[in-house]
Amino acid sequence: MANIKSQIKRNRQNEKRRARNVKVKSALRTSAKKVVKAVDAKESPEQLMGKYKDFAKTIDKAAGVRVVHKNTAARKKSRLAKRINAVIKSQSQGS
Repeated sequence: MANIKSQIKRNRQNEKRRARNVKVKSALRTSAKKVVKAVDAKESPEQLMGKYKDFAKTIDKAAGVRVVHKNTAARKKSRLAKRINAVIKSQSQGS
């Protein structure tokens, strides 16, 4: 345990930030899994886009508070959008 006042405060701040980061990262993973499950189940385009929008909002917020890097957020959104578009395209061709 630190004896220096500034280090005690720094430890408190780090603990708060760590707790926030864990919560945000968990929400990100959950949101991403929902989209992937929807893609695998080949849900309707409206449902897919709804879940994707929720994911995009969540990851953009996480990038905003620097829990994830903005390029990481962009990459993850791009990859999921690519999968969603492939499913939507296959559904429209199959009909």
